[in-house]
Amino acid sequence: MTKLLFVPGSLRAGASSTALLHAMIARLPGGTTAETADIAALPHYNADHDGGPETARLLAQVKAADGVVFVTPEYNYSVPGVLKNAIDWASRPGYNSVFKGKPCLIVTTSAGALGGVRAQGHLRQILAAMLAEPFTWQEIVVPFAPKKLTDGTFTDAETLAFIDPAMTAFLARCG
Repeated sequence: MTKLLFVPGSLRAGASSTALLHAMIARLPGGTTAETADIAALPHYNADHDGGPETARLLAQVKAADGVVFVTPEYNYSVPGVLKNAIDWASRPGYNSVFKGKPCLIVTTSAGALGGVRAQGHLRQILAAMLAEPFTWQEIVVPFAPKKLTDGTFTDAETLAFIDPAMTAFLARCG
């Protein structure tokens, strides 16, 4: 049984990235379990304290996962601050955090034509700095993501079909 942790990059209820995250979970094959991190519950990063039970939960989720899947929008040409905050909590102790050696798949979305490609690059760099293992595959960037929702559900078959082989390869890497 492969266990994945999905980390959303948006707190917005109607976010296209969150809708895509749910569609990806729904398409996972049997023998795979998925959990979603609650990054909204985390306090602002402050090295003067341990972050409390919310942070301990995130650390336990990352540690227990065979792989982590980030599905995030691009904000201002980078990753959303709330996602960076979660990563900062999980990045301690430096070079020996729960992310060390952890396979990570990155999926980005945007309302524009580039699909979050700049956020994808930034997140890949952040993860590499923590000694995580960003999964090497074709970049999964989803342009015009809000137009790919129907009643709040991600329904773009072409995008989902593009993601499927990446998920299959990522699961093989994690298993």
